[in-house]
Amino acid sequence: MNALKVIPVPFARDNYLWLISDGRHAALVDPGEAAPALDALQGLNPAAILLTHHHVDHIGGVSELLAHYPSLPVYGPRKDNIACVNRPVEDGSKVRLEALGLTLQVIGVPGHTRGHIAWLGEGMLFCGDALFSAGCGRLFEGTPADLEYTLRRLSQIDGQTKIYCAHEYTLTNLAFARAAEPDNPKRDRYAAHCEALRKQGQPTLPTTMAIERAINPFLRTDSASVVAAVKAHCGAHPADAVACLAVLRAWKDVFS
Repeated sequence: MNALKVIPVPFARDNYLWLISDGRHAALVDPGEAAPALDALQGLNPAAILLTHHHVDHIGGVSELLAHYPSLPVYGPRKDNIACVNRPVEDGSKVRLEALGLTLQVIGVPGHTRGHIAWLGEGMLFCGDALFSAGCGRLFEGTPADLEYTLRRLSQIDGQTKIYCAHEYTLTNLAFARAAEPDNPKRDRYAAHCEALRKQGQPTLPTTMAIERAINPFLRTDSASVVAAVKAHCGAHPADAVACLAVLRAWKDVFS
């Protein structure tokens, strides 16, 4: 069996859909547009579509893909009630993609949407908009408590796990991270690396969980530097991790 490769397929302004392939078969993660997905599938047999949540830039291409491949299984979060999903899953589900020899575990990661899920397996995490490099998704439907639960859960994943986020937000997230944790040399070295990649037209993704635990302020609410920055921003010491995240997320929403 050929080793699996994960290929970024950029579309729109800053989205990635991810193609998981063994050279013969492929699964698509969050195909928000059909045309780039169909181009990426040239010469490959599609095995499945995996969705993380219901936003259109993650599911917008599914209907057209199903017109080309009517029997294609579409796995997605049961709680998000996505019409094109024909294999609903939820936290704790496991999905076996026989064509790829790949088993993925479903992790519930509420916050960005109530039903948001992530896909974990074989040292890979496909997390949609729940987690970004140096950042996290906006709270469109969830609460700060949901966000704390999600980020705490994700941060416990093995450090070598590769993190495949759905947007190229890394440089803008790092700009905020400098404000939220001014003194972090590891973050500064990572930022220089990411800036070099973008100058070469390369993705900054995947990242790893070890990197994120070291540089992502949303995973570092136990850092004295992050807490001090939050206190300086809002004028009060955050009572706990949930309160710290609530301030960080609201601050990031208006940061420029």
